[in-house]
Amino acid sequence: MSPQPALPQPDFALFLKSFARIGLLSFGGPAAQIAVMHRELVEDRRWLSEDGFLSALSFCMMLPGPEAMQLATYAGWRLRGVPGGVIAGLFFVTPGALVMLMLAALYAHFGHLPASEALFAGIKATVVLIVIQALLRLGKKALGTRSRWILAALSFVLITAFAVPFPLIVLGAGLYGALSAEPSTTRTEAPKATHLPRTLAMWGALWAAPLIWLWLSGQERLLAIGLFFSKLAVVTFGGAYAVLAYMSQEVVQNQGWLTPEAMLDGLGLAETTPGPLILVTEFVGYLAATPLGVFGGVLGALVTLWVTFIPCFLWIFAGAPYIDWIATRPRLDAALKAVTAAVVGVIASLSWWFALHVLFTRVSVQSLGPVRLTLPDLHSLSFEALALVVLASVLLFVLERGLMVTLALMALAGLGIGSLAL
Repeated sequence: MSPQPALPQPDFALFLKSFARIGLLSFGGPAAQIAVMHRELVEDRRWLSEDGFLSALSFCMMLPGPEAMQLATYAGWRLRGVPGGVIAGLFFVTPGALVMLMLAALYAHFGHLPASEALFAGIKATVVLIVIQALLRLGKKALGTRSRWILAALSFVLITAFAVPFPLIVLGAGLYGALSAEPSTTRTEAPKATHLPRTLAMWGALWAAPLIWLWLSGQERLLAIGLFFSKLAVVTFGGAYAVLAYMSQEVVQNQGWLTPEAMLDGLGLAETTPGPLILVTEFVGYLAATPLGVFGGVLGALVTLWVTFIPCFLWIFAGAPYIDWIATRPRLDAALKAVTAAVVGVIASLSWWFALHVLFTRVSVQSLGPVRLTLPDLHSLSFEALALVVLASVLLFVLERGLMVTLALMALAGLGIGSLAL
């Protein structure tokens, strides 16, 4: 995997348009979001090379926090420096954050929101197809050797059937790649780390600023929310799915901020809105702060967003300059290629999980010794969801409608079917 060539800065207006589009279309969790970015940045705009995109994806997969948001931030940094990274990251998160803030407020006052789920049902059906298409394209590029196919298959089996934690899969793949690499006598110097102290100091101070203010002003509940989600931002290796169980136990059983039913509803809403699934933390932050009133709920959501996503900028701006250097180090490069192959298996696993939950209303975990498989109840197949998937495939692949047009039509179709069901 060679270093990426120097890239010309894209026109700023087009840059803004592209990342706004990515943010608005980022439905369906990390697999779908990565697919949308790949289509926009690699296939359509050709702003990033295939190798560069995969290297950055593998790097982001090894960081704590939402990998898709970090990948968007890296792409913005790559194209237009730190300001571009900030813009890309904000554009990726803001649409979903605004929608989630509105839904959390409505939920807190009116309860369950079936209409919103119906509206997004058609979008999720479209996303299933986008994910499968992107998975095939990424796999074709990343799995060029037999050993990488084996790594991808092994990764899929380990995470799908044995619930092996994602960080262990990444560590194992990286170690295999490093140990199996051909040694090299070529030596290249790492980039000078002159940016590191400034980057760590600035983004660390931004991370801590609201917590210090809450502590000085005696806002104990908001401070507890901020500290909890700050800790969560450091341990969320493997994305939101890897940390949901821990977060749910803490906020429901230990803190008592939410009921189990509210936690499940929040996750369902996060699944149907644009942006990373970790935006479910915003829903939790809002409801946890509702004893302070509506304004308190908004503050709880804003504090949660801040301490969840500011660390993402810190990790990317501190580490992104080293991605190209890694490509010049045989063992590090081989480790990154092995991680990329494992990531393809993980995306396949997420795609399987997502497709099951779109097409079936009931899924369950079946255990046989150490094997734990998530399988559908075949009798719970949603013919409405299946019809939406078929309609989306016709619009995308037969009539060749654009993605925006397809998503708009599918949202209306989902709302129409949902209205008939109601």
